[in-house]
Amino acid sequence: MTPAEFTAALRARQRLIGYWSLLDSPVAAERLAGVGYDYLAFDAQHGLFGYQGMLGNLLATDTKGSTAVGVVRVEANDLTYIGRALDAGATAVIVPLVDTARDAADAVAAVRYPPHGRRSYGPMRAQLRIGPDPADTHEQTAVLAMIETADGLANVEEICAAPGLDGIYVGPSDLRLAIGGGTSTDPAVAEAFEAALTRIRTAAADAGIAAGIHTPDGASAARRLAEGFTFASVACDVVHLQQAAAGHLRAAREQAAREQPAREADA
Repeated sequence: MTPAEFTAALRARQRLIGYWSLLDSPVAAERLAGVGYDYLAFDAQHGLFGYQGMLGNLLATDTKGSTAVGVVRVEANDLTYIGRALDAGATAVIVPLVDTARDAADAVAAVRYPPHGRRSYGPMRAQLRIGPDPADTHEQTAVLAMIETADGLANVEEICAAPGLDGIYVGPSDLRLAIGGGTSTDPAVAEAFEAALTRIRTAAADAGIAAGIHTPDGASAARRLAEGFTFASVACDVVHLQQAAAGHLRAAREQAAREQPAREADA
């Protein structure tokens, strides 16, 4: 999928499935890029990498056989962070902690060149894939605002209506805490949480923009897409690495325990 194809599909509210990455590992990104996901999202806010790691991961995403484009969750709603991610080759940026329509407008302005925004011109690596003409860049890059706070939820309709915003993205852990959860997975607020998700995806649909959500696994991603979200990320490499390793260890120990009595009987 090219950046132009991804952004067009996102804006058309077509279903997209991505994978979330925290690791500073271009080799891992290279492998993941060929699995079949529509995008790889590299988390510069909570991820375990700096600028060079982000750049390396984005480079690796463009490997032979890649089906994915590179998306970056930036550190903050800031011109510098957003510009650096885009200059490094990100097709889209996910902007955290968007609380108001003004915040959303600021995020859009950081992605667009003058006179439509405030992005400084210096696409560097991005010009090899997107642009370098500003009109092409605007056509092929997307900006997504995270809804993850009490204020963001309260103002979600106004946020979704912000001119130039391509979509919103739910941070479920922070959102659950924001509505009163004692933990990021607190079942006590499940009903209120589901109501919040309904409000969020409805606001996006009414505004005609994409609605995305972070999910822990493929089954959860499928469920959220069926409910009306238009894109979903499956998270994440650090957790899945641990889960896969633990699963193999458990299988090895259980199989060894089953075989031990047989060996002893044959002795």
